[in-house]
Amino acid sequence: MVGCGITFCSMGQIDPFSRELIQVGYNQALHGHPPLSGYAFYYLNKPNFFNTNLTLRLAVAPTYMDSELGISHALGEYTDLGIGLAGGGFADNYAEIRQGKYLQSESFTGYGGEVSLSIYHLFNPESKIPLNGVIRGIAHYSTYSRDDRTAPDFALVKDHGTFSVRTGLRWGGREPTLFPSLAMELSAWYEGSFRTENETYGFGDRKLEPQSHLFWGAALLAYTLPEWKHSFYLSLTAGTSVEEDRFSTYRLGALLPMVAEYPLSLPGYYYQEISAKDFGLLGLNYIVPLDEKQRWNFNGTLTTAVVSYLPGLEQPGNWHTGVGAGILYKTRSLKVMVGYAYGVDAIRSDGRGAHSIGLLMQVDWAQAYDALFNPETPSRWRGWQSIFGAFGS
Repeated sequence: MVGCGITFCSMGQIDPFSRELIQVGYNQALHGHPPLSGYAFYYLNKPNFFNTNLTLRLAVAPTYMDSELGISHALGEYTDLGIGLAGGGFADNYAEIRQGKYLQSESFTGYGGEVSLSIYHLFNPESKIPLNGVIRGIAHYSTYSRDDRTAPDFALVKDHGTFSVRTGLRWGGREPTLFPSLAMELSAWYEGSFRTENETYGFGDRKLEPQSHLFWGAALLAYTLPEWKHSFYLSLTAGTSVEEDRFSTYRLGALLPMVAEYPLSLPGYYYQEISAKDFGLLGLNYIVPLDEKQRWNFNGTLTTAVVSYLPGLEQPGNWHTGVGAGILYKTRSLKVMVGYAYGVDAIRSDGRGAHSIGLLMQVDWAQAYDALFNPETPSRWRGWQSIFGAFGS
């Protein structure tokens, strides 16, 4: 749970802002037996690391770590370099979900580690909206082991290495924060994966492809209406693939917005329930303040997707829609949302429709720490009042 997706938190460029965040997300299905669905990690971004041109980005979960050391102007005035290191337990877990049923007999545990080298280039330094290009090479090694319920006659995929190349263009972007109030992005990406193994596994009915190619694009807009103070987040993501397999396909499901750089959310569904070789995903999130200070808010979510399935994981119908609603409490230092979600087209044992509840939380630790230890008055008690004021202002 705590490692899922953290390897995809890396940005399309070096983040110039100092951040110290705690992120927690969890979805609980109200019926069925899904895989664990959630994340919990500490996120640090520290520019001017040791008063140099270095930027340290670090995401730490209890069983996993993802890091990158960014070197500004390493290859020119507008070209930066990033050196990444990531790995840990349960990073490469695989959960087989077929027509709404979690098949533990065909699921297994995976561990992994990787190193990466990235080049970031800013094409329009004079523009208010940056256009960044990225080229990233990743060397990843995965090992696998059986779970307690993996079928004895189910052959695990062999341990193997994967070399990936990712390149893309991003105009604009969004901060790596929960419910951003202002953002826009247009981006296009390619990722190719090349593996050291080429084999069949499972019951002899599935294959690890020697290479896979993913192509996707994203458009998003986040904005806060100045008079009403309503906020909305609108996103459109679409992708296709060539020579895809279970380890390189697009997987949609659950409402976990910080689980990946481009989360493929479907409220009410299991995490990664839908495996698609091609997809289009449209999402809208809308926040309405309920009090004058905008601490308490109503949050509504609607997501719909059209997919073509990975062979072997097909199901009736190509449309999937999820809706959700929740109460969001937010201040400068804290955002917490408790909500309910309904997967309209999710297949379950009693027909279509699935219910879940969820928790999302973000703590801006730098803001809270400053309020506690650097209060406006020297009294330590005032410091405690300040930190709770930071959570309530």
